[in-house]
Amino acid sequence: MHPIIKDAKNRMDKTLETLRAELAKVRTGKATTALLDGIKVDYYGNMTPLNQVGNLTVLDAHTLSITPWDKSMVPVIEKAILEANLGFNPVSDGTNIKIPVPPLTEERRKDFVKIVKKFGEDAKIAIRNVRRDANEHLKKEQKDKKMSEDELKIAEDEVQKLTNQHIKLIDDLLKHKEKEIMEV
Repeated sequence: MHPIIKDAKNRMDKTLETLRAELAKVRTGKATTALLDGIKVDYYGNMTPLNQVGNLTVLDAHTLSITPWDKSMVPVIEKAILEANLGFNPVSDGTNIKIPVPPLTEERRKDFVKIVKKFGEDAKIAIRNVRRDANEHLKKEQKDKKMSEDELKIAEDEVQKLTNQHIKLIDDLLKHKEKEIMEV
């Protein structure tokens, strides 16, 4: 595989991974620890990810649980969750924090579908930008006499195949996530 095409594939794969991470953060009405991924707490002066100050678990389909390793962190964690504006109201018993995940309304589900579609469109734009960059580099190589016109055509076709595969993967991810969100 040509180094430019290999680089394009790696960049497209990274775009897909970024999309998967973004989609994991979108609520579906089911409890998942990924909902808390972006939250950081003040742990003795350092802003630390929530999953590094306690044990995060899913108790059931609508409840998350956090067991801090340091019990003095309970109020700090509660405050961080409230300040994250995720629509959660943590409940503490002094040692553990339970987070009920409220069911989504129909309107809220539709809002989440719009957000998911925007993430998908952004990912497709990123894929197309990678394709454009790869094609420009290939044309430069052909212009510098490092490859023939036939080789250029074959390489451009290969880049287009990669682009089509990644766009299809994005569409599949979006379809799956939309179905998950709209499921009651």
